[in-house]
Amino acid sequence: MDQITPKLLIPQSFLVNRDDVTSQLGLMWELIKAPLLVPMLKLSVYICLGMALMLFMERVYMGIVIVLVKLFWKKPEERYKFVPIEDDEEHGSSNFPVVLVQIPMFNEKEVYKISIGAACGLSWPPDRLVIQVLDDSTDSAIKLMVEQECQRWASKGINITYQIRENRTGYKAGALKEGLKRSYVKHCEYVAIIDADFRPDPDFLRKSIPFLDHNPDIALVQARWRFVNADECLLTRMQEMSLDYHFTVEQEVGSATHAFFGFNGTAGIWRIAAINEAGGWKDRTTVEDMDLAVRASLRGWKFLYLGDLQVKSELPSTFKAFRFQQHRWSCGPANLFRKMVWEIITNKKVRFWKKVYVIYSFFFVRKIIAHMVTFFFYCVVLPLTILVPEVKVPIWGSVYIPSIITILNSVGTPRSIHLLFYWILFENVMSLHRTKATLIGLFETGRANEWVVTEKLGDVAKKVAEANKNKTNSKAIKRYRSKFIDRLNTLELGFSAFLFLCGCFDFMYGKNNYFIYLWLQAITFFITGIGYVGTII
Repeated sequence: MDQITPKLLIPQSFLVNRDDVTSQLGLMWELIKAPLLVPMLKLSVYICLGMALMLFMERVYMGIVIVLVKLFWKKPEERYKFVPIEDDEEHGSSNFPVVLVQIPMFNEKEVYKISIGAACGLSWPPDRLVIQVLDDSTDSAIKLMVEQECQRWASKGINITYQIRENRTGYKAGALKEGLKRSYVKHCEYVAIIDADFRPDPDFLRKSIPFLDHNPDIALVQARWRFVNADECLLTRMQEMSLDYHFTVEQEVGSATHAFFGFNGTAGIWRIAAINEAGGWKDRTTVEDMDLAVRASLRGWKFLYLGDLQVKSELPSTFKAFRFQQHRWSCGPANLFRKMVWEIITNKKVRFWKKVYVIYSFFFVRKIIAHMVTFFFYCVVLPLTILVPEVKVPIWGSVYIPSIITILNSVGTPRSIHLLFYWILFENVMSLHRTKATLIGLFETGRANEWVVTEKLGDVAKKVAEANKNKTNSKAIKRYRSKFIDRLNTLELGFSAFLFLCGCFDFMYGKNNYFIYLWLQAITFFITGIGYVGTII
């Protein structure tokens, strides 16, 4: 019996050199792996495969619907009543509704002139247009510049008002809410919201307001974003690919099938009565726009997305700004889902299938599952199965499904099809931050309500690049070193090392050739880890 016991506990390969440190570590690994790690990893694989299937079916459904929409659905002008509002010589401009344009700002030194100039250039009767600049800037010099710009346009006969608050309570939602309380807003029927870096064309209101004016059940008309700096660097190209799918497919499908989608926060026109009926702007999450949209939809209001109506805007061109933006865009929806899921379930005004669409498709799959499966499956679980060969991942889960999802995602930006592979690697990196933000929002911890305004550079990036083109003096080198240290992201560098080691192990002992993907993914994590993703042209 004494001879049998050690054979049951210790693998034969470790009976020799038991005092060797490497053998001891190997022994511990074998003792832990079989009873603990293998079952846990198998369960993780099953869960991830389930989430991957959910995302796959969602993407296929969206792909089928968007094809049907493009081929057979009527255009917005045919689905809804659309009669252009024309000038009337007899009645003057009285047949035009009074429209409020709100421009929320916060230290927008580089772009404040863009949005103010675009709003003042809108083709709408001056006596039927009210422009409201809501400036929450903390920099007194920038406040003065914005105020002077408003005064300059006011001197030209434009009805523009400069508004400030004593504090930033509620951030953007608080500013918009405060703006609607002004006495001169009572006569306004609709409100167009334009962020500081957005520049609508002069006919923006003429192409959108008639849908609201002639269809009393429509609360929101949303325009598509078009990015003026998409070609600035590789980072902006990656963002364009992701956002183009959102606008080309997700917004279009939601508008055509359920008359519901998430308000994008800008480049949209709301019916003020619908805002008031839905309870107004709320600052309980960092996605006040989505919050208002869901509440208005639950009260029976319809939304219309106009893909042909495009508004120029700017993408974050620094990785730091992009990370903060993605944290807000991932944490906010998860936090809103936590707070509104029961309200959606118990709502009596919307039909059952719309509830299913909002809860399952809009929130659960797109805002939660999509981030988690991308990160956990392809950056954690799949690499770990290489270290634990007893756990197998079927090829349909590791190759076929992600390949089809990627192809379906690429329809939004055909011009960037050659960047598709790197886009996959980059999205996997960003899924780390999106998953972390999603968990923070779901459990409402830490940075759940953190609001960092996305930095806009306007034309500054080009000017700086030109000015520094030939700059090689010692001061520039010192500044470069300082900026390099600030750009380091330890979390990405840690995952880069982990994936690289997994790739090496697969290269030496594996049979699935995952090392090719793992090394490329490790390189991508390393590039973002040292903060260079926004500098590659």
